Amino acid sequence: MSAPTQFDIKLDRVVRHHAELGHSLADPSRGAGDFAKLSKEYSDLTPIVEGINALQKAKTEREELEMLIGEGDAEMRDMAETEMRALDKRIPELEIQLKLLLLPKDEADERNAILEVRAGTGGDEAALFGAELFRMYQRYAAVHGWRFEVMEIVETGIGGFKEAIASITGSYVFHRLKFESGVHRVQRVPETEGSGRIHTSAATVAVLPEAEEVDIKIEDKDLRIDVFRSSGPGGQSVNTTDSAVRITHLPTGLVVQQQDEKSQHKNKAKALKVLRARLYERERQEKDAARAASRKSQVGTGDRSERIRTYNFPQGRVSDHRINLTIYKIDKVMTGEALDEIIDALIAEDQAARLAEAE
Repeated sequence: MSAPTQFDIKLDRVVRHHAELGHSLADPSRGAGDFAKLSKEYSDLTPIVEGINALQKAKTEREELEMLIGEGDAEMRDMAETEMRALDKRIPELEIQLKLLLLPKDEADERNAILEVRAGTGGDEAALFGAELFRMYQRYAAVHGWRFEVMEIVETGIGGFKEAIASITGSYVFHRLKFESGVHRVQRVPETEGSGRIHTSAATVAVLPEAEEVDIKIEDKDLRIDVFRSSGPGGQSVNTTDSAVRITHLPTGLVVQQQDEKSQHKNKAKALKVLRARLYERERQEKDAARAASRKSQVGTGDRSERIRTYNFPQGRVSDHRINLTIYKIDKVMTGEALDEIIDALIAEDQAARLAEAE
């Protein structure tokens, strides 16, 4: 039997730690706080331990088959060799699955998200495209059974959105949407274009992990809160009172405005939710900067100025420039049905890059 590798030693440590957590959880003297923390860690490690057990079982079976090949008759050897070829293919797959499970997790992956879509270059056409992107994510949320709550929409006169913000709640929302941040470009003939020429315009998407009060502590002294009367589409029914709220975070200069609700209190709560998410994302970006600079490859920086995707309507294609992926399903992408094909590819590319780093 060959000497254990560093990977084997690491797996053994995980199995022992999982067993120790199991014993600790069985201790009735543990406090409620300790129990919740240990229970989550135990739960997180359980699928890894199951994967380790599956790998060890496959390796043991392979060793037994090797003995059969050396000792058995011709028919037994043939059968053992067939099974061994299948295991030789399965064992590396199990090892890759385990390495993926052991990669450091983005602590924000399990969080809900704040989605922000803004019209970029291209005037009315950019605002119309921004509205379509916002609805695309709304439909995508419905496909996944997530709750999509519109927080703020600033409309243009022809049905476009200058800006739209939503809160998306569900399982692993940020994990699936985090690579959507950046500039989305559209190429098509605008409805307002009489000559039939193809125009290019853009909208910016930002996906922020939702932050709790315990993550980001906002001091009252750091805020300037202005109230004013709501105006424009969405605010017409409430513009008789000062219900709209603008919050300026003085240390960073970040400004958040909400006017969708009739209640000033509700608008303030929504604005603080968005502000907290923006501050949390800012903190995450700063922490990730050094690590990202040393990465050999990276799917995307999350920078809102990075052009990440082109939607070409005349050709019916959507191209993601970070991974050189093009699919000819633009209608199904815009309804949210085929968006997973792009998102799954982005997640796989990120995992591959991180696996290469870990080697």
